[in-house]
Amino acid sequence: MSLHHDAITVLKSYDAADEPQTRLRDAYLDHLAEHPDGMWKACGAGHLTASALVIDPLRGRVLLTLHKKLRMWLQMGGHCEPQDTSLAAAALREAREESGIHGLTLLPGGPVRLDRHPIPAPCHEHLDVQYGVTVAAGAVERMSDESLDLRWFSYDEVAGVADTSVVRLLESTRARVEDTR
Repeated sequence: MSLHHDAITVLKSYDAADEPQTRLRDAYLDHLAEHPDGMWKACGAGHLTASALVIDPLRGRVLLTLHKKLRMWLQMGGHCEPQDTSLAAAALREAREESGIHGLTLLPGGPVRLDRHPIPAPCHEHLDVQYGVTVAAGAVERMSDESLDLRWFSYDEVAGVADTSVVRLLESTRARVEDTR
């Protein structure tokens, strides 16, 4: 199965929590229908990306990266690569690369949220498919060259350092963690 086909399958089965998420899901599906290259950075009309919020539910904290280009505290994530077999695999790869942690586990149930946001040229727009991942006890992070900083934040600290999209992702990820217990 191609990554494009996987994305369509994932989005069709995405259980949107509310009307805005339903509209985003439908917009992502329309984008993929109109753009066969809609998974790749080269798509000038925008493209899907995959990200993952690294969460440590036992300690009540999340790992955020200070993005080198955007200079914002964000979840791990980025562009899909030709070797990615699925959106979930792309999100997990990005989380591993940017956190340096190899013992990450995707939360069950598929994506946690969708987030569409403008970005600087030449890309213009990311249609982000967001997952949650948990860390094993004792996991040690290591900053990548894509970051200016990498830091754990308690749940309560996130709203003070990150934008509302990260706060919403944290809320949805925490709810998913609670649902899986």
